[in-house]
Amino acid sequence: MKYNSHYPIAHIPLNATGFLRLIRMPSLVSAMLLNLLIPLFVSAQDGSSAYNYLNVTSSARIYGLGGVNITAVEDDLGVADQNPALLGWEMDNQVILDYMHYLGESNFAGAKYARAIGERGAWAAGLRYFGYGKMKATDETGVVTGTFSPSDINFNGTFSYDITDRLRGGINLKFLYSSYEAYSALAIAADLGINYFDPDNDVSLSAVLANVGGQVKRFHESYNRLPTDLRLGIAKVFHGLPIRFSITAWNLFKWKLPYYETGDGSSSEQFKEKENFTSNLFRHLIFGVDFIPSERFFVALGYNYKTRTDMSTYSRSFLSGFSLAAGLNLRRFNVAIAFAQPHSGATTLMLNLNLNINDIIY
Repeated sequence: MKYNSHYPIAHIPLNATGFLRLIRMPSLVSAMLLNLLIPLFVSAQDGSSAYNYLNVTSSARIYGLGGVNITAVEDDLGVADQNPALLGWEMDNQVILDYMHYLGESNFAGAKYARAIGERGAWAAGLRYFGYGKMKATDETGVVTGTFSPSDINFNGTFSYDITDRLRGGINLKFLYSSYEAYSALAIAADLGINYFDPDNDVSLSAVLANVGGQVKRFHESYNRLPTDLRLGIAKVFHGLPIRFSITAWNLFKWKLPYYETGDGSSSEQFKEKENFTSNLFRHLIFGVDFIPSERFFVALGYNYKTRTDMSTYSRSFLSGFSLAAGLNLRRFNVAIAFAQPHSGATTLMLNLNLNINDIIY
């Protein structure tokens, strides 16, 4: 079958062999697909699901820590999109704006606002837009019929509550709208999270059930699954060191996460599946380190082995799998920037502006 403008290409669950066929198609089709599919393909090599943009964080700090982190207890509204239990009453009247230049012509942007509810609860509401640039539309024979701009929108609302002085729970509801040329879809998803934070020992423990839900309106006859996931995490600051170490385990509903290699991608051979116990184990783990010399400055470094091995299909760079972020806390607002280079032809950049309205008014 030919892929054309009348098929929601970004939501097709692909395996590696199928993707290889796509990138070897004529330039008209491949140029249209590469820009969109590579950003989402990182989660699709294991045959997972659609809506993988939900795994793209809005927090520069989290992006610098490897892209997924559910234990970062910070006065930073952005961390709540990873774990709703990280939202707290201490973020009252806080606003975060985020922008990300992803791969190709993909650009993401969003905003979120938080408000305290008494002394134990908080709510937040936000919006994120995912734009994938302009693409050529073709008919079934490959004739160009025009252009279109595919996009996804995530409307979200979060609630958290302090169960005890050290235990907090939260829920995040997401309403998802997708538009791909003449097709559109609606979906509803929820994240359930819990966090235990011991300030005396500087340890944070979290568990999140992410992206539970389904489609309300489908693109076509087939059903696209959401990337439902169970995640566990731990973070620890060792006494006397301004460094926080974190480990996040994700994709825990599926042990086998193989990846595929074809050298430099020029070979006509089929993708070769690479899979062993050690590789599977580390593809489930993301490692992060925060260097926090003061309350006004931080540097974060992350390593995501799954990203590095997924990118072995393409022209992987030395930096594949690594990410870096830095932030500065000014008197009235905070700024943060994050950087990653999954493969040699793509650099991703994220910017955050975080401010508290109370600091501006008073």
